[in-house]
Amino acid sequence: MELLQLKYFLVVARLEHVTEAARSLHVTQSSLSKTIGRLEDDLGVHLFDRNGRNLRLNEFGSRFLRRAERALFELEQGKQELSDLSSPEPSTLELAVTTASTLPNILREFRKKRPNIQFHVQMLTTQEMITLLHRGEVDFCLSSPSIEADDIESQILFIDPILVAVPMGHRLADRSSVSLTELRDEWFVGVKRGYGTRDLVDSICKSVGFAPKYVYEGDEPARLGALVEAEIGIAFIPSTAKNSPDRIKFLQVENQELVREIALLWHKSRYISRAALDFREVVVDYFAAMSR
Repeated sequence: MELLQLKYFLVVARLEHVTEAARSLHVTQSSLSKTIGRLEDDLGVHLFDRNGRNLRLNEFGSRFLRRAERALFELEQGKQELSDLSSPEPSTLELAVTTASTLPNILREFRKKRPNIQFHVQMLTTQEMITLLHRGEVDFCLSSPSIEADDIESQILFIDPILVAVPMGHRLADRSSVSLTELRDEWFVGVKRGYGTRDLVDSICKSVGFAPKYVYEGDEPARLGALVEAEIGIAFIPSTAKNSPDRIKFLQVENQELVREIALLWHKSRYISRAALDFREVVVDYFAAMSR
């Protein structure tokens, strides 16, 4: 069994399509198929059920995938640890976020401390983030909500109230607070299902007897303020993401504990570089200052 076979197997297992996997690996389909075939010969079983170019992991493949991911994960961690020991600084810090409102300030503070570190940041849904965490492919995730899992470490940083944002001409704009039941007939703008804040808000609204009616559902939380200003709809916006205070009125929610947890997440077995440790310190200090 060769390391190359395992790497190819992981890509094919995740994509379940020979053409797409070959394109991703920059190899020919013939070469890829032969490599997977040799791996199956070595193992003595077929790992996929085949239908033309489409593949589907069978039970043997699913079981072997977990072991292969773990083996390659440990090898990658060893490589990163040696790189950290032999080089002054790593080239890139891998980050994923489900909540991005505080990230620019955090990155600015970290850059003051580590000016030569580059970032690769992905804005993801909760499930996408969990997938990368399980694979150990990111140093840290800044997430709302926090995640509980055997291989994931979670540090809750901040309890963030969720507010109701309305345009200044709205019927509620002269109020400082509002009950959720008063919003039953309103139109909302929000992010898509799968983002932590959206799922939390929908659940709380359901508990008081209604489902918010969305006229806009997107992937960019930062756009919601502009849509509220334009009177497209009202929005649930966390306090840390407040913007345009002169053109939007933010209302407290009455009689409900509508808050989100912001947490820092990392894989328990992923090697944490010196730069990553410094990043974690900056994040913790940033939210500690907000809580004072």
